[in-house]
Amino acid sequence: MKDGESKAQADQRLECDVLVVGGGINGAGIARDLAGRGLKVILCDKDDLGAHTSSSSSKLIHGGLRYLEHREFGLVRKALLEREILLCSAPHIMHPLRFVMPHDSAQRPAWLIRAGLFLYDRLAPRSFLPASRAVELSGHRAGAALKPSFTRGFVYSDGWVDDARLVVLNALDAHERGATVLTHTACTEVERHLDHWMARLEHGEQQWRVKARCLVNAAGPWAARLARAATGSAPKRRLRLVKGSHIVVPRLFEHKYAYIFQHPDGRIVFAMPYEDAFTLIGTTDVEFHEDPDQVAITGSETAYLCELANRYFRRQIAPNDVVWSYSGVRPLLEDDAASASAATRDYLLGHDSAGAPLLSVFGGKITTYRRLAEEAADWIGSALGRPQPAWTARAVLPGGNLFGSLPDSRAVLEFDRWVAALERRHPWLPPALLLRWARAYGTRVETLLGGATGVFDLGEEVAPGLYAAELRYLMRHEWATCAEDVLWRRSKLGLHLAPGCARAVEAWMVASRLDAGVAVTESA
Repeated sequence: MKDGESKAQADQRLECDVLVVGGGINGAGIARDLAGRGLKVILCDKDDLGAHTSSSSSKLIHGGLRYLEHREFGLVRKALLEREILLCSAPHIMHPLRFVMPHDSAQRPAWLIRAGLFLYDRLAPRSFLPASRAVELSGHRAGAALKPSFTRGFVYSDGWVDDARLVVLNALDAHERGATVLTHTACTEVERHLDHWMARLEHGEQQWRVKARCLVNAAGPWAARLARAATGSAPKRRLRLVKGSHIVVPRLFEHKYAYIFQHPDGRIVFAMPYEDAFTLIGTTDVEFHEDPDQVAITGSETAYLCELANRYFRRQIAPNDVVWSYSGVRPLLEDDAASASAATRDYLLGHDSAGAPLLSVFGGKITTYRRLAEEAADWIGSALGRPQPAWTARAVLPGGNLFGSLPDSRAVLEFDRWVAALERRHPWLPPALLLRWARAYGTRVETLLGGATGVFDLGEEVAPGLYAAELRYLMRHEWATCAEDVLWRRSKLGLHLAPGCARAVEAWMVASRLDAGVAVTESA
């Protein structure tokens, strides 16, 4: 401590090897990988973890079948190689999903689609996902929800993910490996020196001066802005901001298959089972030139998604059937694509060693986040003179160790068996609650329960199916600070609860912080 400097002021100075700005999936993934290699990491985000693009995806772990027609074979192969790695790493928040693609005369010839699926199946090894095949929809369960004019189609495999929880689990793993995670903490200033960065972080009235040997710019739609602040110039590759919007409507079909529809304009839209009682439909691809903090679906986007769904489904929908919608802005690499839907979803890591190292993340998709983080950590380790081997391909995320500490297909294929064992250990838990917790928390359910032996041990039922024990867990371990964090990102309970429940949850969380001193910084 310097002369004249108070202890409070001294406490506001932090040092680390790497400061990661941006708490979306790429920033959280990079922080996790670096922390696992023994580097001292600080991760900050001006909002909640995954509050923007990373919680506004189509919820898919997929190779990107449609990218084949744009000849992005490298991107598709890279994503397909990651698909089963990710499914095995977090089998509680991810699961395989079979997609049905109806075919009609307005689309490409059936033989050409079959050839594309044949290539999709073989661009990367599959150890447990079934291959694609042609189907007669009149005799297939998924055909009943479609208009009778759709008689033929194809079925193929990909995966589903709870995207917001994926971000949180990466941040949680990073924290448990030594990283400091600061949510609702903006990086308001960065200054480059020859061998370090000085940054100012602000959380309300709190401020930190951070000295970091390396800066990671994982700010998503704000990446270009941070790059200019850090270097004084725009990045060499321009970002193309594209808005993707989704709608949620009451369930349009009873089975567990998802659909992939190709509109006559060439765009692809998915329709997937969602939260048991709903169908998720999306996405749009719209050029975006406004403030990413103010992104929202437009009436024309809603009408477009309803129109496309109505082209295929027997049950027709209208905009007033939409119970929820969400939008996110994807920062895609600028290329020569004429339309937003054709723009590449590949990523670029910008390496800058003109002074203290700077790594900027441009583009990307949720399926390739782990590989992106691995490549970033490889470069950062070398740049700092501390190279360490990659490790995340053979590691599970928190809660994913259903049958052991190493990822394997058993946890994916026998998830229901693990749930049955959980039921036997806790027969007093209501079945619906137990299944929701199993899917959200995996083996961390035991931490949440904290030795509870009956429903009465879970504390107050703050909202239907939401007990004090879960809220305390989310506040203490997962950086939840408000009702929105809990109801729309850590879970999707907001879809199932009456609007007034959010106020009750908010009031309980405020009172809990005041009474017990529980705060997000407890996990920092």
